[in-house]
Amino acid sequence: MRRVAIVGAGMTAFAEHFALGIKDLLPMAFAECAASVDKGIRTSDLGAAWFGALGATDGFPAGVLADALGLHGLPVTHIENSCATGNDAVRNALFALSSGAVDVALVIGADKLRENAQKDLLGTWEPVAGDRAWDHQLGLFPHAGFALHVNRYLYESPATREHMAMIAVKNHRNGAANPKARLRFEITVDQALSAPIVADPFGVYDCVPQSDGAAALILVAEDVVDRYTDRPVWVRGVGLGLDTVMHQHKRDMTTFPATVRAARAAFAMAGLAPADVDVAEVHDYFTGIELMSYEDLGFAERFEAHKLVEAGVTALGGALPVNPSGGLKAKGHPPGATGVAQCVELFEQLRGDAVNQVDGARIGLAHNLGGPTAVAAVTILEGPA
Repeated sequence: MRRVAIVGAGMTAFAEHFALGIKDLLPMAFAECAASVDKGIRTSDLGAAWFGALGATDGFPAGVLADALGLHGLPVTHIENSCATGNDAVRNALFALSSGAVDVALVIGADKLRENAQKDLLGTWEPVAGDRAWDHQLGLFPHAGFALHVNRYLYESPATREHMAMIAVKNHRNGAANPKARLRFEITVDQALSAPIVADPFGVYDCVPQSDGAAALILVAEDVVDRYTDRPVWVRGVGLGLDTVMHQHKRDMTTFPATVRAARAAFAMAGLAPADVDVAEVHDYFTGIELMSYEDLGFAERFEAHKLVEAGVTALGGALPVNPSGGLKAKGHPPGATGVAQCVELFEQLRGDAVNQVDGARIGLAHNLGGPTAVAAVTILEGPA
């Protein structure tokens, strides 16, 4: 199987794009992505595309992408896998490239959540829940569902809401310097702890903001990588993990098995270990998820994630900076675009071009968790030699 590299990456700002539709955002992300390819690229080079989107796309998703980019002869596959959509799109493109089916592929994700009222977003949860529609009737929308996990984790571990607040402060600080972040302002621990409660233990500053946006990557097989760049970022490993969506079937609420399985698969494929990672973009839909994911990804021993926060290990300048982009928490979260945008950040980090550059970054990890808690995706990247 052939090795695969990312040779171009770009994204829109994640924001309230009320004046722009998804057909406006897709070309913006693609144009920046194409412009970042060192030796240039033609649309005729593309052999296939994978399009991640969760929300309404004003039409058939694959057709919307083809129309928006003027690529009517290009095979397009629509990927939808909850919040893991973006990294799963990378995973699917990787398999096509490594098998020899195509030489050059576009991975792009986009969503327009800010056109949906919050009540409408919650209303969609009931049909999605299917047999567990009773969850919706009991108020177990994603915020409450994840709160069950984090509350139990706080009960069984030494971690506290203060540690969650420290993660919020870290990610806001990083996002404040990112011109494409949704929330570009810093906060204090006291502000995070005193903010109104959304679903205990999550206050306002523990929760991700709804956002619109798009992000794109160009992936190529090793046979043709020299045509496009001398600084490729290699895709070393990918993993997809699944778990039950039924809370009553979860024996341990203090871990996310989907993340454990995705990370195990990605590290095995890469031939690497958690200790090899220099920078990570970790799913922080809620700050408590980032905290718990430190353990599930192998960065900390069980119930010791809080030690990384206290020691500043995951802050810029620490041994393992997490979410230098600002994370979902500050950068924003259009679900179809988020995983792709994480890889955009890592592409820049591993080439030394990032806004919040991590010195000497060589190996990067991107992680998404959704479902909620039922699916996770992990991508491991390696910078140029």
